[in-house]
Amino acid sequence: MEKREFYEKMFQSVLQGEIEEAGELAKKALEVQIDPIAAINKGYVKGMDEVGRLYQTGEYFLPELVAAGEAMKTALKILDPVLKEQKTERKILGRVVLGTVEGDIHDIGKSIVGSMLVATGFEVVDLGVNVSIKKFLDTVKEVKPDILGLSALLTTTMPNQKKVIEALEEAKERQDVKVMVGGAAVTNRWATEIGADAYGEDAITAVELAKKLAASLT
Repeated sequence: MEKREFYEKMFQSVLQGEIEEAGELAKKALEVQIDPIAAINKGYVKGMDEVGRLYQTGEYFLPELVAAGEAMKTALKILDPVLKEQKTERKILGRVVLGTVEGDIHDIGKSIVGSMLVATGFEVVDLGVNVSIKKFLDTVKEVKPDILGLSALLTTTMPNQKKVIEALEEAKERQDVKVMVGGAAVTNRWATEIGADAYGEDAITAVELAKKLAASLT
């Protein structure tokens, strides 16, 4: 199989959400000594880009988006260790810390955003759900992320997004991190009101905003 055919099959594995196929193609690519960076950029990433386009035009929906993200992550789990051995790691667009705020145990939306960010080229630290203000603050101090993503599904837990931002300001950590908020109850107006830098309406929007926020820091 020629390299071009490999790249096309990688593209299709992500486009079709074929998780096992994406992983098998990554293994085969390494066996025939295809450059892992080329496999990622010319195959899998192009697939994710197309999935994002189809989602935005309404041709793809949440299940397709999730499957594509998982396919991409499966391939990266195989290719990334080889890149590290070669000391030619793929370009990381930025570092993101994600979490659902205290009192809220909803995980699905936040996890999808995390998967999409990893697939796109971000390094992600996912703190899970019901994350305390202290945990967010301690992680920001330790990890020094470019972006902090705060998820809240409920109107009753939304105020904790504001409290995290206030805690960052009090600790003099706010100026070094961009804050993005999201969740079913969250709006752009709320994001502006609490001093967040961006509001991610859905996973694709969140990824695009993360790219812009990370770029603004360079």
